Amino acid sequence: MTTPPPDETKPKTIVSTLVNSIGMSFVLIPAGQFTMGCPQSEKGSVFHERPEHRVKIAKDFYLGKYEVTQSEYQKVTGKNPSVFSTVPGEDTSRFPVDNISWEDAVLFARKLSALEEETQAKREYRLPTEAEWEYACRAGTTGPFSFGDALSSLDANFDGQHPYGGAPRGNYHRRPTVVGSYKPNAFGLHDMHGNVYEWCSDWFAENFYANTPFEDPMGPDDGPIIRGGQFRIIRGGSWDTIATLCRSGERFYDQAVHRYHDYGFRIVCTKKQ
Repeated sequence: MTTPPPDETKPKTIVSTLVNSIGMSFVLIPAGQFTMGCPQSEKGSVFHERPEHRVKIAKDFYLGKYEVTQSEYQKVTGKNPSVFSTVPGEDTSRFPVDNISWEDAVLFARKLSALEEETQAKREYRLPTEAEWEYACRAGTTGPFSFGDALSSLDANFDGQHPYGGAPRGNYHRRPTVVGSYKPNAFGLHDMHGNVYEWCSDWFAENFYANTPFEDPMGPDDGPIIRGGQFRIIRGGSWDTIATLCRSGERFYDQAVHRYHDYGFRIVCTKKQ
């Protein structure tokens, strides 16, 4: 496994969790610094994941312990758009909601924030920034995955016929699995690698890492036009990708209106002062 530098944020014992009015669980992610991005030597890395750069997450924040589930999404919006809403022999209520656009995810966060119980508790919800997402995914590690330098289908839900780092071939479920089916990372977060892709708040720009702010970067102010469109960041890989695309530093992107059978999300909870 890759050894972190001396000043790297170390995984800490989870000292605080939060459960909101509809039963969603959140884990406190401690403030700290980390190295964002991938070295050129990392197998599968591409130019827009470089250069590596130090980033400071200035404040603690609560992040969903799991990806937003189908039942949670339906409670808040009254809808379930998931392609995998029905799977023979499976209770899909605890599957991650899929077929979600960036706009859908943002609207969910707004509607959850507006619930009476959440307003009274002074809680607000939003998508994580790309920096928050990667910091939470790495959980103090610096290698390709929060579990080390290899990934097999015992670690995450992806196309297990295409593992990483010498791991053996394994299952390819061809669908999402119940959130929390795989071991958590050191921060207590499940499915940061695989299951469904997770939208972040940021616009995507290929060269942003060369000019990113040190403290709490929020992405570019606008999305540059690439191949005729503007794109938002989506992270973590999915059940329908190979292990290379599930790396901690891997960056994927799509237009905010696009939905797909492996697009989902998790959210940040903040407290109003």
